[in-house]
Amino acid sequence: MKITQTSLPDVLMLTPRRFGDNRGFFSESWNRKTLLDAGVQLPEFVQDNHSLSRETGTVRGLHFQAPPHAQGKLVRCGRGRIFDVAVDARKGSLSYGQWVGQELSFENGSQLWIPAGFLHGFMTLEPDSEIIYKCTDHYAPECDGAVHWDSCGIDWPLAGITPAISEKDAIAQSFAELDSPFEYGDAV
Repeated sequence: MKITQTSLPDVLMLTPRRFGDNRGFFSESWNRKTLLDAGVQLPEFVQDNHSLSRETGTVRGLHFQAPPHAQGKLVRCGRGRIFDVAVDARKGSLSYGQWVGQELSFENGSQLWIPAGFLHGFMTLEPDSEIIYKCTDHYAPECDGAVHWDSCGIDWPLAGITPAISEKDAIAQSFAELDSPFEYGDAV
């Protein structure tokens, strides 16, 4: 597994090896021992999610789940192609408000590790893109939160289009309005 540090502390790109032949390929997308051997210790995952976005230019996010049910996410694209984004929302962090975006696709097989304390969102770059992600805590509606997708200065790749967004995301607060529930250094 190739492990790459992104420009944001604690946000990692994980790219599993693929073993292919004329039939296709095999890839081990998650292996705790492999990561531990490389010096990376991620929290335990308790839930897997899978979503499909039909239209190119669909934006989902920026989402978070507040403590005591804050979630870290390991995100990959099972079909299609997305631009996946993490925004540091940890008060006291030197990178507070900064973002990193990575292209995840079926073709590249890469995954983005987004720890608790970061906002998460993505834009689809192809129709019928499927996103599969592991979470470190169960969904808790009372802790669910969102920040408006265009309030963090993210350089979305399909600039100039009107993205397909949910009603929840359309009315989400701006990043400037966010009273972040996350503190840098909190163990979640």
